Amino acid sequence: MISIENLYKSFGGRVLFDGVSFKINSKERVGLVGRNGHGKSTLFRIVVGEEGTDDGAITMPKGYRIGYVQQHIRFTEETVLAEGMKGLMASEKDHHWKVEKILAGLGFSDGDMMKNPHDFSGGFQVRLNLAKVLVSEPDLLLLDEPTNYLDITSIRWIQNFLLSWPHELMLITHDRGFMDRLVTHTVGIHRKKARKITGNTEKYYDRIAQDEEIYEKTRLNDERRAKEIRLFISRFRAKARLANMVQSRVKTLAKMEKKDKLEQAKSLEFSFRTKPFKAKQVCTVEDLSFAWGAGRPLFEGLKFSILPGERICVVGKNGKGKTTLLKVLAGALSPTSGSLTYNPQVETGVFEQTNIQRLVDTRTVEEEILYAQPDVDRQKARNICGSMMFEGDSALKKVSVLSGGEKSRVMLGQLLVTPVNLLMLDEPTNHLDMDACDALLAAIDNFEGAVIMVTHNEMFLHALADRLIVFDDIGARMFDGSYQDFLEKGGWGDTAAMTRRQEDPEGHHSPELPRLTKKELRRLRSEIITEKSRVIKPMDDAIARAEAEIEKNETLLDQLNREMVEASEQGNGARIGPLSQQIRSCQAIIESRFGEMERMDDQRQRLEKKFEKRLSELEA
Repeated sequence: MISIENLYKSFGGRVLFDGVSFKINSKERVGLVGRNGHGKSTLFRIVVGEEGTDDGAITMPKGYRIGYVQQHIRFTEETVLAEGMKGLMASEKDHHWKVEKILAGLGFSDGDMMKNPHDFSGGFQVRLNLAKVLVSEPDLLLLDEPTNYLDITSIRWIQNFLLSWPHELMLITHDRGFMDRLVTHTVGIHRKKARKITGNTEKYYDRIAQDEEIYEKTRLNDERRAKEIRLFISRFRAKARLANMVQSRVKTLAKMEKKDKLEQAKSLEFSFRTKPFKAKQVCTVEDLSFAWGAGRPLFEGLKFSILPGERICVVGKNGKGKTTLLKVLAGALSPTSGSLTYNPQVETGVFEQTNIQRLVDTRTVEEEILYAQPDVDRQKARNICGSMMFEGDSALKKVSVLSGGEKSRVMLGQLLVTPVNLLMLDEPTNHLDMDACDALLAAIDNFEGAVIMVTHNEMFLHALADRLIVFDDIGARMFDGSYQDFLEKGGWGDTAAMTRRQEDPEGHHSPELPRLTKKELRRLRSEIITEKSRVIKPMDDAIARAEAEIEKNETLLDQLNREMVEASEQGNGARIGPLSQQIRSCQAIIESRFGEMERMDDQRQRLEKKFEKRLSELEA
């Protein structure tokens, strides 16, 4: 248990906390909500002792351990597994299986665990820091926006992991669905105070709205009553017979507490500008493929059309090619093969987080919005700045001093003022708070054009997706149906694994989820076998074609070698030159086809093992 009592905190004259108090009791999972800049992350830093307060106290039992994921990267071990094991308690220092299980859940493969931690991207390095905290099993786990660094399968894994967390948990996230599925209580920082309720965010915000409505009605009634009392006093002050009544009212007025009018909380409301579109199709994609250099294709053979008003969501594991696909569709990268045909009326708006370098460092936030479109005036620019949480003087900040997340919000603001009929969005929620995410969801829902969006936010997927482009270990495929349809038809392939008891070598296990019925198992098995046939058969055909071409060229090579011997014995120089070229060409084709067969067979064996693993997990 931890108790936070009367915290006061200010920065440069701005009061952040004014008497914040609440408790976290044993085994509670608490969601911390509030607008960006209202002090959520600051409160975490105060709890772990990284930041001080002006007044107040935090009390906890002796020996109470707090786990907090550090953004700072400081690795000392040679492998990911060894670095992860540093988080184990002394009594478990050799329990490598425990670390392996958590690393696997967070998206590290078996091969990744033997690699150097510095070989990974920043997102995976933060995941490793998260794993070190999780394996240490602290008494209080503090998680600040953990889903920013996780793909959708890892988010689903950590959600199930945290549901069985045996200690206290405090969570900050912009993903309302993720929070609501986890928390037992919600604490909100609102008007510099803290309010704790039992239940999720919806219940919290309903309670706040109800309380503020009651407060405002009470305030108006009190003001009306005070006005009536003052009128009575002034009218009858000179009447001797009513002196006692007047005096009584004077005392009543003195005792009445004056309630200040609540400052109007600004609700974020914004919308995308739509450019009219009259045609029947936005875009046609034919056999689209992309690979980096001579590497394995990230996706191949994608074929689909985008219809006006359609919402297509791109989902899957990190590093599989989702952002790359969006860049290809946006024209920032050229496909390896295939074609994209856009209707001439299409005007595309792209939000892609790596494009922050296009912002001009010497401009202010307001100027970047103002210059985004010729018809944007200063008032419109200021309104958009406010929507993107750059209120007042914050809109006058130079781009050069902004964080990466702030720059992303500026780019989203630029998109809001641009008339488009096709939106391409890559993880647009990562640097927004929960209120801004709700506003963005409403804006996308109300947008009249088509949308292609990369997201791990399952609330957005359930609310918006008409169709999905799904990236998995096999590649990319179009799924014709909603996100709920996708989950019901097997989803991420981890459903079966999550339903069985996951035991470790020491005999421990995580809580069982409901088992699948025999009918569901038969259906999933049938779908896996069908998918395996669909993926493996083209490889078998390609191997057979390469084998046939090798045999054909080997036969031809034998004939050419015999002819070369005859030409050499006859001293026929005119014949020897062309024969040499044909032999080299034939040998090159044979060598090339052998290479193709080896690569294809290696890929086939890897996929065969993955399908067999999925089938064995169903039967476990």
